[in-house]
Amino acid sequence: MIKILPSLVFLIGYLQPGAQIMSSPHLEKKGNAIQLIVQGKPFLVRGGELHNSSTSTAEYMRGIWKKMADKNLNTVITAVYWEMVEPIEGKFNFVLVDSMLAGARQQNLHLVLLWFGSWKNGYSTYPPTWVKKDFVKYPRAKDKNGKSFQMLSTFGESSAKADAAAFGALMQHIKEVDEHQQTVIAAQVENEMGLFGSPRDYTDAASKAFAAPVPGDLMKYLSTHKNDIQPEIDSAWKANGYKTSGSWEDVFGKSVFDKTNWKALSYLPEELFTVYHYAKYVGTVAAEGKKAYAIPMYVNAWIKQDIFGYPGRYPSGGPIPHTMDVWRAVAPALDFIAPDIYIKDALYTILQYRRKGNPVFIPEFRPGLQSASEALWAYGEAEAICFSPFGIDDIEAADDPITKTYAGIAQMQNLILQQHGRGTMHGIYMDTISKGQEFDLGGYRVTAQKTGGISTFAGFTIGSKSSPFAGGIVINSGKDEFVVIGKDFSLSFTPLQMDDSTLDVEYLEEGHFVNDQWVMTRKLNGDEGTGGGDYGFGFGNPRKAALRFPVSPTGDYTIVKMKIYKYK
Repeated sequence: MIKILPSLVFLIGYLQPGAQIMSSPHLEKKGNAIQLIVQGKPFLVRGGELHNSSTSTAEYMRGIWKKMADKNLNTVITAVYWEMVEPIEGKFNFVLVDSMLAGARQQNLHLVLLWFGSWKNGYSTYPPTWVKKDFVKYPRAKDKNGKSFQMLSTFGESSAKADAAAFGALMQHIKEVDEHQQTVIAAQVENEMGLFGSPRDYTDAASKAFAAPVPGDLMKYLSTHKNDIQPEIDSAWKANGYKTSGSWEDVFGKSVFDKTNWKALSYLPEELFTVYHYAKYVGTVAAEGKKAYAIPMYVNAWIKQDIFGYPGRYPSGGPIPHTMDVWRAVAPALDFIAPDIYIKDALYTILQYRRKGNPVFIPEFRPGLQSASEALWAYGEAEAICFSPFGIDDIEAADDPITKTYAGIAQMQNLILQQHGRGTMHGIYMDTISKGQEFDLGGYRVTAQKTGGISTFAGFTIGSKSSPFAGGIVINSGKDEFVVIGKDFSLSFTPLQMDDSTLDVEYLEEGHFVNDQWVMTRKLNGDEGTGGGDYGFGFGNPRKAALRFPVSPTGDYTIVKMKIYKYK
C-alpha cells in the first residue's frame, strides 16, 4: 500500500485545476470598527483555546475536534511548539501541524495558531534544546545583581534570528497547504512575553542601551503622531517637555514606584524600554512570518491588574494597553495587541484594549458561567471579533455554558457583523451586584434590569430559577425596531424626545435566524406579550415600552424581534 503524507494530500488539493485562491485572511476597517475577513467575508470568531499540551500528539486530539464543534465553536485556538517544529536546527517537522489542519477541517473548524517560540508566559520553556543549552549564542536576561533569568534576553540577536527562521518556515508551510482552504485565519506570535522579577533586563547590552538615547525610530513615530498618541504616553512625554531626544528617563521622566495604586504607571521608563526591545524582537519574528504568509498576526498580554500591578509583577515588556504606541512604532508586522483575561472585573480590561485602530480580540478568557454572559457583552458592546474561553477541551459540550451562548451567536453573527462601526448595537451584562444598565439606542433610553427568580402573583407561582449572571445584545435593526438576544433580564424603552404619547408594542416575535432570514417561532401577545403602556392595570409607565424575555424551559438564549409604536 502506498502511503501519502498529510502535507502531500493538502498540496494535491491546493493544486487541483480550477482551484481559485481568494485573498488571504486579513483585517479591514468598517466605520470605527475593524473586522476579520475570511474567505472574502467578515468573520466573527466563536473561539476556544485548548490546553497548552493538547496538540502535542494527534492521538490525544482525536476525540477533541468533534467536541469543539459540538460546543458551537467555529475556531479553535491552539499551540504550535518551536521545540517540536525544529527539534534539530534547520530541520523542520510539520506532521503535527498537518494533523491539526486535518482534524479541524473534518469538523469545519478554523484555527488560530499560537506560536510558542522564545517565550510562553514570560518564560523560555518552548525553544528547542539546542537553544536552551547554548547560553553564549542564545543569552538569558539578567537581574540587577547579574543573576541570569530562565528567559531569553531580547538582546540575543541569534535568538531572534533563529525564532524568526522557524516561524517563517511554519508560515510558509501553512501557505503551501492551506492558502485555499483558509483553515488558519490568524497567528499569535509568542505568548505573554515579558520579564518577571524585574522591570528591565540588566545584561551589559541592556544596561548600555538603557543609558543611551531613546532610539530614533520610536522618537520619530511619537513626533509624527504627536496629536494622536495614547494619553498615558502623551502625559509622561508632555510632563518632560516633549523632548525629541535624550535618555529614557529624560524623555519619559524619572522612574517611580507606587505600590498602593495598581493603575499607577510604576517603572514607566524601564517598562517602555523593555517593551521597545520585546517589540523589536517579536516584530522581527512576525515580519519573517508575514513575508511567507500575510495573515493577521498579534501579540497577547498577561494583563496589568490589582494583584499584578507593576512591571516585573506582571511580565514587563508585554503588550499592555498603555504601551500600544511602542508596538505600533517598531513592530509594524503585528496587526493588534490582545488581552488574556482571568479576572472578575473583565469588562474594564476589555475596554482598555478597545482603542483606536486596535480590534477587541480575546484569545484567552476564564471559562465558566459568568464568561458565557460576558461573551455576549463583548460581542455587542466592544464589537469583539474574537472571544475564546481557555481550557475549552476540559468540559463536555452539554456541561459548558459557552455552548448555549455560541448557539445564539451563531444565528446572529452576520447581523452582529453588519452593526460594526455603526453605533446601532449594545451589549448587556449584569450580575447580582450590578443589576442595572442604561444606554441610548435608536432614539430611546434603554434600561436593562436583571430579572429571574420564582415569585407568587394572584395565587400563581411564576418565574423560574435564574443564573446569577445575565448577558445579551440589543440591536437597533430599523426605525423603532429592535432585535434582542438574552435571558434573565428585562428592558424598557423611554423616548429621548418626550411628548404626551403613549407607547406600546406593535409586534413582539420570538424566533431564530436561518441563513440570515428571520423565522418566527411564536407571535407573543396576551400573557406572553410584555410590551408597552400599562395594559390598563396601572402597573407600568404608559410612556415606556417594555420587554421581558419568555423563559426557555431548556435554559437557551431567546431571540426576539420587536417594534414600538406611539398613540395619543
